[in-house]
Amino acid sequence: MKEVWTFGSVASLLGALAFFQSVLHSVLPHELRHVVAKFVQRIFNNFSAYCYFDITEIDGVSTNELYGAVQLYLSSSASVSASRLSLSRPVNSSSFTFGLSNNDRLVDSFAGITAIWEHVVTQRSSPSFSWRSLPDEKRSFTLCIRKKDKPLILHRYLDHIMEVAADIRRRNQDRLLYTNSRCGSMDARGYPWESVPFKHPSTFDTLAMDPIRKKDIIADLRRFAAGKSFYQKTGRAWKRGYLLYGPPGTGKSSMIAAMANFLGYDIYDLELTEVQTNSELRKLLMKTTSKSIIVIEDIDCSVSLTTRGSPPHPAANPPPHSMDDIFTSPASAAVSTKSVTLSGLLNFTDGLWSCCGSEKIFVFTTNHVEKLDPALLRSGRMDMHIHMSYCSFPALKILMWNYLGISEDELENGKENDILIRELEAAVEAAEITPADVSEVLIKSRRYEKRKAMEELLAVLKGKAAARRCGGAAGASLGSKEADEEEEQEKRALDSPKEENSEDFEQICDKKQGKKTELEGQSLENEE
Repeated sequence: MKEVWTFGSVASLLGALAFFQSVLHSVLPHELRHVVAKFVQRIFNNFSAYCYFDITEIDGVSTNELYGAVQLYLSSSASVSASRLSLSRPVNSSSFTFGLSNNDRLVDSFAGITAIWEHVVTQRSSPSFSWRSLPDEKRSFTLCIRKKDKPLILHRYLDHIMEVAADIRRRNQDRLLYTNSRCGSMDARGYPWESVPFKHPSTFDTLAMDPIRKKDIIADLRRFAAGKSFYQKTGRAWKRGYLLYGPPGTGKSSMIAAMANFLGYDIYDLELTEVQTNSELRKLLMKTTSKSIIVIEDIDCSVSLTTRGSPPHPAANPPPHSMDDIFTSPASAAVSTKSVTLSGLLNFTDGLWSCCGSEKIFVFTTNHVEKLDPALLRSGRMDMHIHMSYCSFPALKILMWNYLGISEDELENGKENDILIRELEAAVEAAEITPADVSEVLIKSRRYEKRKAMEELLAVLKGKAAARRCGGAAGASLGSKEADEEEEQEKRALDSPKEENSEDFEQICDKKQGKKTELEGQSLENEE
Protein backbone atom coordinates (compact mmCIF):
# COMPACT_ATOMS: atom_id res chain seq x y z
CA MET A 1 0.00 0.00 0.00
CA LYS A 2 2.94 2.27 0.80
CA GLU A 3 4.48 1.61 -2.64
CA VAL A 4 1.20 2.55 -4.38
CA TRP A 5 0.98 5.75 -2.35
CA THR A 6 4.58 6.66 -3.20
CA PHE A 7 4.00 6.06 -6.90
CA GLY A 8 0.87 8.18 -6.80
CA SER A 9 2.72 10.96 -5.01
CA VAL A 10 5.44 10.99 -7.65
CA ALA A 11 2.85 11.05 -10.42
CA SER A 12 1.04 13.94 -8.74
CA LEU A 13 4.30 15.85 -8.36
CA LEU A 14 5.20 15.38 -12.02
CA GLY A 15 1.75 16.51 -13.05
CA ALA A 16 2.05 19.62 -10.91
CA LEU A 17 5.44 20.44 -12.43
CA ALA A 18 4.07 20.00 -15.94
CA PHE A 19 1.13 22.28 -15.12
CA PHE A 20 3.48 24.87 -13.58
CA GLN A 21 5.72 24.73 -16.67
CA SER A 22 2.75 25.26 -19.02
CA VAL A 23 1.65 28.27 -16.94
CA LEU A 24 5.16 29.76 -17.15
CA HIS A 25 5.23 29.29 -20.94
CA SER A 26 1.88 31.03 -21.30
CA VAL A 27 2.61 33.90 -18.90
CA LEU A 28 6.34 34.64 -19.19
CA PRO A 29 7.76 35.98 -22.49
CA HIS A 30 10.44 34.06 -24.39
CA GLU A 31 13.30 36.37 -23.35
CA LEU A 32 12.46 36.06 -19.65
CA ARG A 33 12.12 32.27 -19.90
CA HIS A 34 15.59 32.16 -21.51
CA VAL A 35 17.09 34.17 -18.65
CA VAL A 36 15.42 31.95 -16.05
CA ALA A 37 16.66 28.81 -17.82
CA LYS A 38 20.23 30.13 -17.87
CA PHE A 39 20.00 31.00 -14.19
CA VAL A 40 18.69 27.54 -13.27
CA GLN A 41 21.38 25.91 -15.43
CA ARG A 42 24.10 27.93 -13.70
CA ILE A 43 22.82 26.89 -10.26
CA PHE A 44 22.70 23.27 -11.41
CA ASN A 45 26.29 23.46 -12.69
CA ASN A 46 27.52 24.89 -9.40
CA PHE A 47 26.03 22.01 -7.42
CA SER A 48 26.86 19.34 -10.02
CA ALA A 49 29.85 17.06 -9.46
CA TYR A 50 30.62 16.86 -13.22
CA CYS A 51 32.09 19.23 -15.80
CA TYR A 52 31.50 19.10 -19.55
CA PHE A 53 33.71 19.90 -22.58
CA ASP A 54 32.39 20.35 -26.13
CA ILE A 55 34.66 19.45 -29.07
CA THR A 56 33.06 20.75 -32.27
CA GLU A 57 33.78 19.46 -35.76
CA ILE A 58 34.41 22.93 -37.23
CA ASP A 59 36.34 25.54 -35.27
CA GLY A 60 35.73 28.91 -36.88
CA VAL A 61 36.78 28.53 -40.51
CA SER A 62 38.96 25.44 -40.16
CA THR A 63 38.41 21.81 -39.24
CA ASN A 64 39.02 20.95 -35.59
CA GLU A 65 41.89 18.44 -35.55
CA LEU A 66 40.91 17.25 -32.06
CA TYR A 67 37.45 16.22 -33.29
CA GLY A 68 38.96 13.88 -35.88
CA ALA A 69 41.37 12.46 -33.31
CA VAL A 70 38.56 11.75 -30.84
CA GLN A 71 36.45 10.14 -33.56
CA LEU A 72 39.32 7.87 -34.56
CA TYR A 73 40.21 7.06 -30.94
CA LEU A 74 36.67 6.16 -29.92
CA SER A 75 36.08 4.02 -33.00
CA SER A 76 39.27 1.96 -32.58
CA SER A 77 40.14 1.90 -28.89
CA ALA A 78 39.57 -1.46 -27.19
CA SER A 79 38.82 0.20 -23.84
CA VAL A 80 35.52 1.72 -24.97
CA SER A 81 32.08 0.17 -24.73
CA ALA A 82 28.99 1.50 -26.43
CA SER A 83 25.45 0.29 -26.79
CA ARG A 84 25.33 1.29 -30.46
CA LEU A 85 27.97 1.80 -33.16
CA SER A 86 27.63 2.86 -36.77
CA LEU A 87 29.31 0.60 -39.33
CA SER A 88 30.34 1.82 -42.78
CA ARG A 89 32.64 0.93 -45.64
CA PRO A 90 33.85 3.79 -47.85
CA VAL A 91 33.83 3.46 -51.62
CA ASN A 92 36.93 1.68 -53.01
CA SER A 93 38.08 0.87 -49.48
CA SER A 94 39.00 -2.58 -48.19
CA SER A 95 38.34 -1.87 -44.49
CA PHE A 96 35.25 -1.27 -42.37
CA THR A 97 34.88 1.85 -40.24
CA PHE A 98 33.23 1.89 -36.82
CA GLY A 99 31.86 5.06 -35.32
CA LEU A 100 29.71 6.29 -32.48
CA SER A 101 26.12 6.72 -33.62
CA ASN A 102 24.37 10.06 -33.53
CA ASN A 103 23.46 11.21 -30.00
CA ASP A 104 24.78 7.99 -28.46
CA ARG A 105 27.26 7.75 -25.59
CA LEU A 106 29.98 5.41 -24.34
CA VAL A 107 32.26 5.09 -21.33
CA ASP A 108 36.05 5.16 -21.44
CA SER A 109 38.64 4.93 -18.68
CA PHE A 110 42.10 6.47 -18.37
CA ALA A 111 44.45 6.15 -15.40
CA GLY A 112 41.62 4.59 -13.40
CA ILE A 113 39.30 7.54 -13.97
CA THR A 114 36.01 7.29 -15.86
CA ALA A 115 35.24 9.54 -18.83
CA ILE A 116 31.85 9.67 -20.57
CA TRP A 117 31.68 10.60 -24.27
CA GLU A 118 28.57 11.63 -26.16
CA HIS A 119 28.28 12.25 -29.90
CA VAL A 120 25.91 15.21 -30.33
CA VAL A 121 24.39 15.79 -33.79
CA THR A 122 21.87 18.60 -34.32
CA GLN A 123 20.40 20.32 -37.35
CA ARG A 124 22.09 23.63 -38.12
CA SER A 125 19.74 26.59 -38.36
CA SER A 126 20.33 28.15 -41.78
CA PRO A 127 21.33 31.82 -41.39
CA SER A 128 19.92 34.53 -43.60
CA PHE A 129 23.38 35.26 -45.03
CA SER A 130 26.66 33.34 -44.91
CA TRP A 131 29.89 34.02 -46.80
CA ARG A 132 30.62 30.27 -47.01
CA SER A 133 28.53 27.11 -47.14
CA LEU A 134 28.23 25.06 -43.96
CA PRO A 135 27.16 21.45 -43.45
CA ASP A 136 23.50 20.84 -42.66
CA GLU A 137 24.34 19.04 -39.41
CA LYS A 138 26.29 20.40 -36.48
CA ARG A 139 28.49 17.67 -34.98
CA SER A 140 30.43 17.63 -31.74
CA PHE A 141 31.69 15.36 -28.99
CA THR A 142 30.91 16.12 -25.34
CA LEU A 143 33.33 14.90 -22.66
CA CYS A 144 31.99 14.46 -19.13
CA ILE A 145 34.34 13.92 -16.17
CA ARG A 146 34.17 14.64 -12.45
CA LYS A 147 35.34 18.08 -11.40
CA LYS A 148 37.82 16.62 -8.94
CA ASP A 149 39.43 14.59 -11.77
CA LYS A 150 39.82 17.54 -14.14
CA PRO A 151 43.31 18.71 -13.02
CA LEU A 152 44.51 15.10 -12.85
CA ILE A 153 43.72 13.75 -16.31
CA LEU A 154 42.35 16.38 -18.70
CA HIS A 155 45.58 17.42 -20.46
CA ARG A 156 47.18 13.99 -20.18
CA TYR A 157 44.02 12.33 -21.48
CA LEU A 158 43.76 14.62 -24.50
CA ASP A 159 47.46 14.15 -25.30
CA HIS A 160 46.93 10.40 -25.04
CA ILE A 161 44.02 10.62 -27.51
CA MET A 162 46.13 12.57 -30.01
CA GLU A 163 49.00 10.08 -29.78
CA VAL A 164 46.75 7.03 -30.19
CA ALA A 165 44.98 8.62 -33.16
CA ALA A 166 48.33 9.42 -34.80
CA ASP A 167 49.49 5.81 -34.34
CA ILE A 168 46.25 4.51 -35.83
CA ARG A 169 46.71 6.74 -38.87
CA ARG A 170 50.25 5.50 -39.37
CA ARG A 171 49.16 1.87 -39.16
CA ASN A 172 46.27 2.45 -41.54
CA GLN A 173 47.37 1.46 -45.05
CA ASP A 174 44.59 3.38 -46.76
CA ARG A 175 45.91 6.80 -47.71
CA LEU A 176 43.71 9.47 -49.28
CA LEU A 177 44.27 11.36 -52.51
CA TYR A 178 42.53 14.75 -52.55
CA THR A 179 41.78 17.12 -55.40
CA ASN A 180 40.22 20.56 -55.19
CA SER A 181 36.62 20.87 -56.32
CA ARG A 182 35.83 22.52 -59.61
CA CYS A 183 35.76 26.33 -59.41
CA GLY A 184 36.04 26.25 -55.61
CA SER A 185 32.69 24.57 -55.01
CA MET A 186 32.02 22.98 -51.62
CA ASP A 187 30.62 19.55 -50.87
CA ALA A 188 27.67 18.87 -48.55
CA ARG A 189 29.89 19.25 -45.47
CA GLY A 190 31.54 22.47 -46.58
CA TYR A 191 34.87 21.02 -47.76
CA PRO A 192 36.56 22.21 -50.98
CA TRP A 193 38.49 18.93 -51.39
CA GLU A 194 37.24 15.66 -52.88
CA SER A 195 39.03 12.44 -51.89
CA VAL A 196 39.49 8.87 -53.07
CA PRO A 197 41.56 6.07 -51.47
CA PHE A 198 45.21 6.29 -52.49
CA LYS A 199 46.36 2.87 -53.69
CA HIS A 200 49.51 3.70 -55.66
CA PRO A 201 52.00 0.83 -55.15
CA SER A 202 55.18 2.84 -55.78
CA THR A 203 57.85 2.62 -53.06
CA PHE A 204 61.48 3.62 -52.83
CA ASP A 205 62.41 -0.03 -53.35
CA THR A 206 60.69 -0.13 -56.73
CA LEU A 207 61.59 3.44 -57.78
CA ALA A 208 64.02 3.43 -60.73
CA MET A 209 66.62 5.88 -59.49
CA ASP A 210 70.27 6.00 -58.52
CA PRO A 211 70.46 4.26 -55.09
CA ILE A 212 72.86 6.84 -53.63
CA ARG A 213 70.56 9.72 -54.53
CA LYS A 214 67.61 7.71 -53.25
CA LYS A 215 69.27 7.21 -49.84
CA ASP A 216 69.83 10.97 -49.54
CA ILE A 217 66.13 11.64 -50.15
CA ILE A 218 65.02 8.97 -47.65
CA ALA A 219 67.37 10.37 -44.99
CA ASP A 220 66.04 13.90 -45.60
CA LEU A 221 62.43 12.69 -45.23
CA ARG A 222 63.26 10.91 -41.99
CA ARG A 223 64.91 14.01 -40.54
CA PHE A 224 61.87 16.06 -41.47
CA ALA A 225 59.34 13.64 -39.94
CA ALA A 226 61.32 13.48 -36.68
CA GLY A 227 62.18 17.19 -36.56
CA LYS A 228 59.31 18.65 -34.54
CA SER A 229 61.55 19.86 -31.69
CA PHE A 230 64.14 21.17 -34.15
CA TYR A 231 61.63 23.31 -36.05
CA GLN A 232 60.17 24.64 -32.80
CA LYS A 233 63.61 25.49 -31.40
CA THR A 234 64.70 27.32 -34.56
CA GLY A 235 61.40 29.17 -34.98
CA ARG A 236 60.67 27.71 -38.42
CA ALA A 237 57.39 26.41 -39.76
CA TRP A 238 57.33 22.59 -39.80
CA LYS A 239 57.23 22.21 -43.57
CA ARG A 240 59.57 21.35 -46.42
CA GLY A 241 59.58 21.86 -50.17
CA TYR A 242 60.79 19.52 -52.92
CA LEU A 243 61.20 20.43 -56.58
CA LEU A 244 61.14 17.49 -59.00
CA TYR A 245 62.34 18.43 -62.47
CA GLY A 246 63.38 16.53 -65.57
CA PRO A 247 62.08 15.15 -68.87
CA PRO A 248 58.65 13.49 -69.05
CA GLY A 249 58.60 9.83 -68.08
CA THR A 250 61.45 10.01 -65.56
CA GLY A 251 59.34 9.05 -62.54
CA LYS A 252 58.28 12.32 -60.92
CA SER A 253 54.77 11.10 -60.06
CA SER A 254 56.16 7.77 -58.85
CA MET A 255 58.53 9.68 -56.58
CA ILE A 256 55.59 11.53 -54.99
CA ALA A 257 53.74 8.26 -54.43
CA ALA A 258 56.85 6.69 -52.89
CA MET A 259 57.22 9.66 -50.51
CA ALA A 260 53.58 9.36 -49.43
CA ASN A 261 53.83 5.61 -48.84
CA PHE A 262 57.11 5.98 -46.97
CA LEU A 263 55.83 8.68 -44.57
CA GLY A 264 52.19 7.55 -44.43
CA TYR A 265 50.96 10.99 -45.56
CA ASP A 266 47.87 11.94 -47.54
CA ILE A 267 48.28 13.71 -50.89
CA TYR A 268 46.54 16.94 -51.91
CA ASP A 269 46.80 17.27 -55.70
CA LEU A 270 46.19 20.98 -56.26
CA GLU A 271 44.87 21.90 -59.71
CA LEU A 272 45.74 25.58 -60.07
CA THR A 273 43.59 26.05 -63.15
CA GLU A 274 40.50 25.51 -60.97
CA VAL A 275 41.53 28.21 -58.45
CA GLN A 276 40.12 31.64 -59.21
CA THR A 277 41.75 33.95 -56.66
CA ASN A 278 44.58 34.13 -54.15
CA SER A 279 42.00 34.18 -51.38
CA GLU A 280 40.57 30.88 -52.62
CA LEU A 281 44.10 29.46 -52.68
CA ARG A 282 44.55 30.36 -49.01
CA LYS A 283 41.22 28.74 -48.09
CA LEU A 284 42.32 25.53 -49.80
CA LEU A 285 45.52 25.57 -47.75
CA MET A 286 43.57 26.09 -44.52
CA LYS A 287 41.47 23.00 -45.29
CA THR A 288 44.48 20.68 -45.61
CA THR A 289 45.46 18.46 -42.70
CA SER A 290 48.78 17.87 -41.02
CA LYS A 291 50.97 15.00 -42.24
CA SER A 292 50.17 15.69 -45.87
CA ILE A 293 51.91 16.30 -49.19
CA ILE A 294 50.59 19.22 -51.25
CA VAL A 295 51.42 18.65 -54.92
CA ILE A 296 51.32 20.97 -57.94
CA GLU A 297 52.30 19.00 -61.02
CA ASP A 298 53.59 20.69 -64.19
CA ILE A 299 53.61 24.03 -62.44
CA ASP A 300 55.05 25.75 -65.50
CA CYS A 301 51.92 24.77 -67.49
CA SER A 302 49.26 25.45 -64.81
CA VAL A 303 49.11 29.25 -64.77
CA SER A 304 51.35 32.11 -65.86
CA LEU A 305 54.20 31.71 -63.34
CA THR A 306 57.14 32.31 -65.65
CA THR A 307 60.07 34.61 -64.89
CA ARG A 308 58.86 38.11 -64.20
CA GLY A 309 61.36 39.69 -66.57
CA SER A 310 60.29 37.66 -69.61
CA PRO A 311 57.51 39.01 -71.83
CA PRO A 312 54.45 36.86 -72.45
CA HIS A 313 54.34 34.66 -75.51
CA PRO A 314 52.78 36.67 -78.37
CA ALA A 315 50.60 33.77 -79.48
CA ALA A 316 49.17 33.21 -75.99
CA ASN A 317 47.62 36.70 -75.57
CA PRO A 318 47.19 38.44 -78.96
CA PRO A 319 46.56 42.21 -78.77
CA PRO A 320 42.91 43.20 -79.28
CA HIS A 321 42.04 45.11 -82.44
CA SER A 322 39.28 47.13 -80.80
CA MET A 323 37.59 47.76 -77.47
CA ASP A 324 34.91 45.20 -78.34
CA ASP A 325 37.56 42.51 -78.68
CA ILE A 326 38.55 43.04 -75.06
CA PHE A 327 35.11 41.91 -73.93
CA THR A 328 34.51 39.26 -76.56
CA SER A 329 37.93 37.63 -76.80
CA PRO A 330 38.06 34.25 -74.98
CA ALA A 331 41.69 34.90 -74.05
CA SER A 332 40.77 38.19 -72.39
CA ALA A 333 37.92 36.52 -70.54
CA ALA A 334 40.26 33.82 -69.29
CA VAL A 335 42.80 36.37 -68.09
CA SER A 336 40.13 38.36 -66.27
CA THR A 337 38.79 35.33 -64.41
CA LYS A 338 42.15 33.68 -63.56
CA SER A 339 43.74 35.95 -60.98
CA VAL A 340 46.06 33.61 -59.10
CA THR A 341 49.37 35.45 -59.08
CA LEU A 342 52.97 34.50 -58.45
CA SER A 343 52.87 36.54 -55.25
CA GLY A 344 49.86 34.54 -54.05
CA LEU A 345 51.65 31.27 -54.76
CA LEU A 346 54.79 32.46 -52.95
CA ASN A 347 52.73 33.34 -49.88
CA PHE A 348 51.00 29.97 -50.22
CA THR A 349 54.32 28.12 -49.90
CA ASP A 350 56.33 30.38 -47.59
CA GLY A 351 54.08 33.14 -46.23
CA LEU A 352 52.13 33.50 -43.02
CA TRP A 353 49.37 31.24 -44.32
CA SER A 354 51.81 28.41 -44.97
CA CYS A 355 52.09 27.95 -41.19
CA CYS A 356 48.46 26.75 -40.96
CA GLY A 357 48.88 23.24 -39.64
CA SER A 358 52.21 21.46 -39.32
CA GLU A 359 54.25 18.63 -40.82
CA LYS A 360 53.42 19.48 -44.42
CA ILE A 361 55.45 18.89 -47.56
CA PHE A 362 55.12 20.95 -50.75
CA VAL A 363 56.12 19.22 -53.99
CA PHE A 364 56.30 20.98 -57.35
CA THR A 365 57.05 19.16 -60.59
CA THR A 366 58.14 20.65 -63.90
CA ASN A 367 59.72 19.59 -67.17
CA HIS A 368 61.38 22.98 -67.67
CA VAL A 369 62.89 24.37 -64.49
CA GLU A 370 64.41 27.29 -66.38
CA LYS A 371 60.91 28.71 -66.98
CA LEU A 372 60.15 29.16 -63.28
CA ASP A 373 60.75 32.36 -61.37
CA PRO A 374 63.88 32.20 -59.16
CA ALA A 375 61.85 33.42 -56.18
CA LEU A 376 59.84 30.20 -56.35
CA LEU A 377 62.96 28.04 -56.28
CA ARG A 378 64.89 29.51 -53.37
CA SER A 379 65.45 27.73 -50.06
CA GLY A 380 62.51 28.02 -47.70
CA ARG A 381 60.12 27.33 -50.55
CA MET A 382 61.80 24.57 -52.53
CA ASP A 383 64.43 23.32 -50.08
CA MET A 384 65.60 20.32 -52.09
CA HIS A 385 65.91 20.18 -55.88
CA ILE A 386 65.74 16.62 -57.26
CA HIS A 387 66.73 16.07 -60.87
CA MET A 388 64.82 13.14 -62.35
CA SER A 389 67.13 12.17 -65.20
CA TYR A 390 67.20 9.51 -67.90
CA CYS A 391 67.55 5.87 -66.97
CA SER A 392 71.01 4.97 -65.65
CA PHE A 393 72.45 1.49 -65.28
CA PRO A 394 71.69 1.29 -61.50
CA ALA A 395 68.10 2.32 -62.27
CA LEU A 396 67.99 -0.24 -65.09
CA LYS A 397 68.92 -3.01 -62.65
CA ILE A 398 66.01 -1.99 -60.41
CA LEU A 399 63.62 -2.14 -63.36
CA MET A 400 64.89 -5.57 -64.41
CA TRP A 401 64.24 -6.80 -60.87
CA ASN A 402 60.76 -5.26 -60.84
CA TYR A 403 59.60 -6.68 -64.17
CA LEU A 404 61.80 -9.72 -64.84
CA GLY A 405 62.75 -10.84 -61.34
CA ILE A 406 66.48 -10.60 -62.11
CA SER A 407 68.31 -9.85 -58.87
CA GLU A 408 71.57 -7.93 -58.62
CA ASP A 409 73.36 -11.10 -57.50
CA GLU A 410 72.32 -12.85 -60.71
CA LEU A 411 73.71 -9.96 -62.75
CA GLU A 412 77.01 -9.84 -60.87
CA ASN A 413 77.63 -13.58 -60.46
CA GLY A 414 76.26 -14.90 -63.74
CA LYS A 415 79.39 -15.35 -65.85
CA GLU A 416 77.41 -16.33 -68.92
CA ASN A 417 75.78 -12.87 -68.83
CA ASP A 418 78.99 -10.81 -68.41
CA ILE A 419 79.16 -9.63 -72.00
CA LEU A 420 75.41 -8.96 -72.15
CA ILE A 421 75.53 -6.94 -68.94
CA ARG A 422 78.43 -4.80 -70.15
CA GLU A 423 76.60 -4.13 -73.42
CA LEU A 424 73.47 -3.13 -71.53
CA GLU A 425 75.43 -0.73 -69.35
CA ALA A 426 77.01 0.94 -72.37
CA ALA A 427 73.79 1.03 -74.39
CA VAL A 428 71.56 2.54 -71.68
CA GLU A 429 73.98 5.42 -71.15
CA ALA A 430 74.16 6.14 -74.90
CA ALA A 431 70.41 5.80 -75.53
CA GLU A 432 69.19 8.50 -73.09
CA ILE A 433 65.94 6.63 -72.56
CA THR A 434 63.44 7.35 -69.81
CA PRO A 435 62.51 4.77 -67.15
CA ALA A 436 58.93 4.83 -68.50
CA ASP A 437 60.13 3.72 -71.94
CA VAL A 438 62.31 0.99 -70.43
CA SER A 439 59.36 -0.22 -68.36
CA GLU A 440 57.20 -0.49 -71.48
CA VAL A 441 59.86 -2.61 -73.21
CA LEU A 442 60.18 -4.89 -70.17
CA ILE A 443 56.40 -5.32 -69.92
CA LYS A 444 56.32 -6.58 -73.50
CA SER A 445 59.39 -8.80 -72.98
CA ARG A 446 58.37 -10.44 -69.73
CA ARG A 447 56.77 -13.32 -71.60
CA TYR A 448 60.26 -14.48 -72.60
CA GLU A 449 62.78 -16.19 -70.37
CA LYS A 450 65.19 -13.84 -68.61
CA ARG A 451 68.12 -13.89 -71.04
CA LYS A 452 65.83 -13.52 -74.06
CA ALA A 453 64.13 -10.53 -72.42
CA MET A 454 67.50 -8.91 -71.72
CA GLU A 455 68.50 -9.40 -75.35
CA GLU A 456 65.26 -7.76 -76.51
CA LEU A 457 65.96 -4.82 -74.21
CA LEU A 458 69.51 -4.53 -75.52
CA ALA A 459 68.24 -4.40 -79.10
CA VAL A 460 65.87 -1.56 -78.26
CA LEU A 461 68.59 0.37 -76.43
CA LYS A 462 70.99 -0.01 -79.34
CA GLY A 463 68.28 1.20 -81.71
CA LYS A 464 67.69 4.29 -79.56
CA ALA A 465 71.42 5.00 -79.39
CA ALA A 466 71.80 4.57 -83.17
CA ALA A 467 68.88 6.93 -83.78
CA ARG A 468 70.55 9.57 -81.61
CA ARG A 469 73.85 9.19 -83.47
CA CYS A 470 72.21 9.30 -86.88
CA GLY A 471 70.26 12.40 -86.01
CA GLY A 472 73.45 14.28 -85.22
CA ALA A 473 73.05 17.94 -84.60
CA ALA A 474 69.54 17.94 -86.10
CA GLY A 475 68.48 15.16 -83.75
CA ALA A 476 69.94 16.98 -80.78
CA SER A 477 68.13 20.14 -81.79
CA LEU A 478 64.88 18.20 -82.17
CA GLY A 479 65.39 16.69 -78.74
CA SER A 480 65.75 20.10 -77.14
CA LYS A 481 63.92 23.01 -78.74
CA GLU A 482 61.52 21.44 -81.21
CA ALA A 483 60.58 18.61 -78.86
CA ASP A 484 59.85 21.10 -76.10
CA GLU A 485 57.71 23.22 -78.41
CA GLU A 486 55.80 20.15 -79.62
CA GLU A 487 55.25 19.05 -76.04
CA GLU A 488 53.83 22.46 -75.09
CA GLN A 489 51.55 22.44 -78.15
CA GLU A 490 50.38 18.95 -77.29
CA LYS A 491 49.55 19.95 -73.70
CA ARG A 492 47.61 22.99 -74.89
CA ALA A 493 45.69 20.85 -77.35
CA LEU A 494 44.83 18.30 -74.66
CA ASP A 495 43.84 20.90 -72.06
CA SER A 496 41.67 22.97 -74.42
CA PRO A 497 38.00 21.91 -74.68
CA LYS A 498 37.60 23.44 -78.12
CA GLU A 499 36.87 21.16 -81.03
CA GLU A 500 39.19 22.99 -83.41
CA ASN A 501 42.21 22.06 -81.31
CA SER A 502 41.59 18.36 -81.95
CA GLU A 503 42.84 18.84 -85.52
CA ASP A 504 46.00 20.55 -84.21
CA PHE A 505 46.61 17.63 -81.87
CA GLU A 506 46.27 15.13 -84.73
CA GLN A 507 48.70 17.15 -86.84
CA ILE A 508 51.20 17.17 -83.97
CA CYS A 509 50.93 13.41 -83.60
CA ASP A 510 51.34 12.87 -87.35
CA LYS A 511 54.36 15.15 -87.40
CA LYS A 512 56.02 13.34 -84.49
CA GLN A 513 55.25 9.94 -86.02
CA GLY A 514 56.74 11.02 -89.34
CA LYS A 515 59.97 12.20 -87.74
CA LYS A 516 60.18 9.02 -85.72
CA THR A 517 59.75 6.87 -88.84
CA GLU A 518 62.39 8.90 -90.66
CA LEU A 519 64.94 8.45 -87.86
CA GLU A 520 64.22 4.72 -87.61
CA GLY A 521 64.69 4.38 -91.37
CA GLN A 522 68.05 6.13 -91.19
CA SER A 523 69.19 3.88 -88.38
CA LEU A 524 68.22 0.75 -90.32
CA GLU A 525 70.13 1.93 -93.39
CA ASN A 526 73.25 2.56 -91.31
CA GLU A 527 73.02 -0.86 -89.71
CA GLU A 528 72.75 -2.50 -93.15
